[in-house]
Amino acid sequence: MLGLADLLDAANLISRRHNGVIIDVHTIRPSAWARSASFHDAIILPPNRSGARGVEDVELHAWIRRQHGAGALTASVCAGLFWLGHAGLLDSRPVTTHWGLEEEVRSTFPKADLQPEHLLIDDNDIVTAGGMMAWVDLGLFFVERWQGVDVLTATARHLLVDPGKREQRNYRSFRPNLQHGDETILALQLWMEGHVQDVLSADALSARARLSGRTFLRRFKAATGTSPNAYVQALRVEKARGLLERTRDPVSAVSWAVGYQDVSAFGRVFRSVTGLSAVDYRQRFSVLDVRT
Repeated sequence: MLGLADLLDAANLISRRHNGVIIDVHTIRPSAWARSASFHDAIILPPNRSGARGVEDVELHAWIRRQHGAGALTASVCAGLFWLGHAGLLDSRPVTTHWGLEEEVRSTFPKADLQPEHLLIDDNDIVTAGGMMAWVDLGLFFVERWQGVDVLTATARHLLVDPGKREQRNYRSFRPNLQHGDETILALQLWMEGHVQDVLSADALSARARLSGRTFLRRFKAATGTSPNAYVQALRVEKARGLLERTRDPVSAVSWAVGYQDVSAFGRVFRSVTGLSAVDYRQRFSVLDVRT
């Protein structure tokens, strides 16, 4: 979390010229959690790349509960959410984490109101951020909360970062489950990858799979975790993302290429999934110079 400390240090330098509010940052090492008797205005459970989930860190869980119970704003980034969950703080709470952890979080903490499409969720006393680099968004959140909008804007300009509210769905990729063991559904999924322009209605797909409608719907949902219609929508939007990133084809051509004859319908679906219009998505993520 050195980057977060640097961001807040930059904000402190700017704040001294504005309102003088300083955010004091301390790193508490794992060996010192249980011995730390001090209470803090906020605590942050950082991301980790070790694969640890903190199930056995019972002393740390108790410390988190004490800090939260004493009024500390309690925050997490990415997999840091697991420590909040094991501390018992997620029930009925709207929270987020990296989209790649969605299934694991849902199965581990089924009472949490997980909303992985968001990059940061502020639920007053609990604030959660998505992927590893979402510490930038969390740091700017702290700056705005305690040092004000003027310091936030100046800090963002100084660090060349966007102070606007982002959403994780802008970045989220569709990665369908292919490890479910249903050979018939798997063969259909692989065929769909190369035929997004075709008619992919539930009836057409069940006919191709040679399954009755009811059996197809049941097996497809069991294998993929979603309905055929939702799956097709996500697949087509994912294909459209790639075309918008790698080509200069007009949006209408991208729409047709992924199976939408109605460009306005494509636009509505694309925005509902990604949070951006197709034009805005290309401006942000194209690997080409879209100005040429």
